[in-house]
Amino acid sequence: MDFEIKERYTFDDLLQIVKILRGENGCMWDREQDHHSIRRNFIEETYEACEAIDNEDSALLKEELGDVLLQVVFHARIEEEQSRFNMDDVADGVCKKMIYRHPHVFKNVDVASTEEILNNWDALKKTEKKQESATDTLNSVARTLPALIRAEKVQHKAAKTGFEWKDISGALDKVQEELDEVRRAVNGDGDLPEEVGDLLFAAVKVARFADTDPESALNNTTEKFIRRFSYVEQGAAAQGKEIKDLTLQEMTAFWNEGKNRE
Repeated sequence: MDFEIKERYTFDDLLQIVKILRGENGCMWDREQDHHSIRRNFIEETYEACEAIDNEDSALLKEELGDVLLQVVFHARIEEEQSRFNMDDVADGVCKKMIYRHPHVFKNVDVASTEEILNNWDALKKTEKKQESATDTLNSVARTLPALIRAEKVQHKAAKTGFEWKDISGALDKVQEELDEVRRAVNGDGDLPEEVGDLLFAAVKVARFADTDPESALNNTTEKFIRRFSYVEQGAAAQGKEIKDLTLQEMTAFWNEGKNRE
């Protein structure tokens, strides 16, 4: 095998390693993979990198970024084997995109604020992606994004057209309206999954007005729920019980006791 074992490797070495793994004398598992079979790996590695960012763990972030980079190289290698594109083509494409979308840096375009930069970015992107209508712009938001993130991005793009309430009061009224419709659907008057979706979408709108990232807000609440759930479990254990052995009143008491300790 034509590969040198080193104390320190470079990006070119990573390209070579993936080529070897996918080669005739490489790894059977790696050779069997295609874009679809490792798609979930890409998602998981990206989220693990995000968790390292959230935890401000630089050592872990370095490792997780490597895992994300491996996924990028692996997908590019699959395409190279089919003579469609290679890693250099990927780099070429993103370099050209950055140059095109930063005319205030690479060309003689004057800007006065970050807001102006972002507006120019959006305009250039619309031209680049041939988005001829506002609906085209909304449709460009990836459907594979987490639902809360996708809803926020779609709402943000719609708001740029003027399709927006003047203040948060309209958004809050919409939440109440959708909650009432959920209540009616629970009683058989309406499509419950649809109404629940409408309620969540309305809640995202409130989050936007409150300058709150809905994805982060829900994740923080989920963490809070887990923490307070542990108080209930600890309380049950102190009585020699499991949670399922507690009454709802006892569960609530332990929940509130833990909440008061925070």
